[in-house]
Amino acid sequence: MSRQMKPERAVERYLKERKPEVSESTHYNHACTLNAFLDFCEEEGLDNICDVDGFHVHDFKIFRREVGGINEVTLYKNLCTLRVFLKWCRSMELVDSSVVENMILPDLEDDARDTMLDAERADQILNYLEKFEYATLRHALFALLWDTGFRIGTARAIDVEDYHPEEQYVEIRHRPEQDSPLKNGTRAEREVNLHPWVCDILDDYLQIHRNDVTDEYGREPLFSSSRGRTVRSNLRMPSVFS
Repeated sequence: MSRQMKPERAVERYLKERKPEVSESTHYNHACTLNAFLDFCEEEGLDNICDVDGFHVHDFKIFRREVGGINEVTLYKNLCTLRVFLKWCRSMELVDSSVVENMILPDLEDDARDTMLDAERADQILNYLEKFEYATLRHALFALLWDTGFRIGTARAIDVEDYHPEEQYVEIRHRPEQDSPLKNGTRAEREVNLHPWVCDILDDYLQIHRNDVTDEYGREPLFSSSRGRTVRSNLRMPSVFS
């Protein structure tokens, strides 16, 4: 490639071009991932985006695992975002086509792989929900699932009191005796940090759209129906994913 451009400039141009095309939350996610990529470029002494090759992509994957401390689902999404960015770079004749074509995404567990969307499709869904179903249950649920990689059953088990908006995290608890088990039992109990844009959606959902009810155990489910805790089948969104 003869064209020269610093990674910072390429990311800046990409984000500026995408801003009117994607939702605020999507733009935020892309910026976070690409800022991590810029940190990697600085550490590697990579001064020209045109020099990015397959080895850099592989090393960025290791960098995010070891320095970022992220899980495999988040890493998968990070690399999907990087691939979208590198496709844009290819369209600007900044990187070779083989860099994009030869990218290998990390393997996910079977159940995660079956439901995982690529970043471009998730962008489309988030855009739709933000424009036409803002802060509805479907919007809040999808934002949470995309940000965290939770299973539907995990999201269903969350109570209002498990969500901590000020600290921006959610507690995951195994409560099988009260109809909210986790697939991996108490081993799956944990606290999970949330991005600010997800908390904004959850806060508005709680204020505007959540059914103010308790379930048969006196708990306040985060994702509620008029009768209590929403059943698992009603938390699936086939019309959005199709």
